[in-house]
Amino acid sequence: MMQNVAAVLLDGVHPFELGVVCEVFGLDRSDQGLPVHDFAVVSAEGPVLRTHAGFTIGGLHGLDRLEEADLIAVPASDENVTRTYPPELLEALRRAVARGCRVLSVCSGVFALGAAGLLDGRRCTVHWRHVDALTRAYPRAIVEPDVLYVDEGPVITSAGSAAGIDACLHLVRQEYGTEVANMVARRMVVPPHRDGGQAQFIERPLPASPCDTVGEVLEWMERHLDREMTVEQLAARAHMSPRTFARRFQQETGTTPYRWLLRQRVLLAQELLEGTDETVESVAGRAGFGNAAGLRHHFLRTLGTTPHSYRRTFRGPTPVL
Repeated sequence: MMQNVAAVLLDGVHPFELGVVCEVFGLDRSDQGLPVHDFAVVSAEGPVLRTHAGFTIGGLHGLDRLEEADLIAVPASDENVTRTYPPELLEALRRAVARGCRVLSVCSGVFALGAAGLLDGRRCTVHWRHVDALTRAYPRAIVEPDVLYVDEGPVITSAGSAAGIDACLHLVRQEYGTEVANMVARRMVVPPHRDGGQAQFIERPLPASPCDTVGEVLEWMERHLDREMTVEQLAARAHMSPRTFARRFQQETGTTPYRWLLRQRVLLAQELLEGTDETVESVAGRAGFGNAAGLRHHFLRTLGTTPHSYRRTFRGPTPVL
């Protein structure tokens, strides 16, 4: 049973990520018949720690408290990507996993798990801003960039701040069942489960490039995203053979004409869903997807969510038109 829970902190801990763990596992909700955990906050670096917000936290347990834990949570902290971790912490995490304890990271806390060797050969995730750094730092980890959390028991990793809530509720659901997880979520006023992944939150401006040869064609494509386009048509506009055009396009943009066009269309659809009251059918037409079914298909493949869900997330309820 997951009765004993410890959150282990490093200097510069992010209060929100710590608060997520405290909210799910540290509050007494016995008045509703919900499970109560033996919860402790542990310091990996001295009796008083500075938080990312500037205030300090004292009265913390020592690392020996981790020896009793059934779940150890590692919230995000400053400089997790580049810092050196205390050897005692890394050894404590390794011992914990070896005896069957589960470990959970929130956002950049995953780098501590990587430093302890707990990501080797395992699927994991992190906030989209840190995906490349995590992949470089721990090449034996299997990084999944577009999900909210990964349960690769006994190691659970979550993406950005709020994804820690998703991962914590997943653990509650796994341990105590759906009804308990739903009750905890209701108390927190959050959804018990979110659809999609973090792909829908990623800012992905296309990289700038000189595009000496295909630049004019790119500008034309951006102005006419609602039109049907083939490589043959684009090549003719660039006064090249289709084969030469495709090769030059790849060299100058780093991707194929189809993928470039698809990404531009998805970006336009995102902008229209966020900033206008147009129907999904209208957005699909303007963005070059033809109809709502086509837009839905590509949204699910690219962002892991539907146009309606995306609009609700970033703009609020869809207006009645």
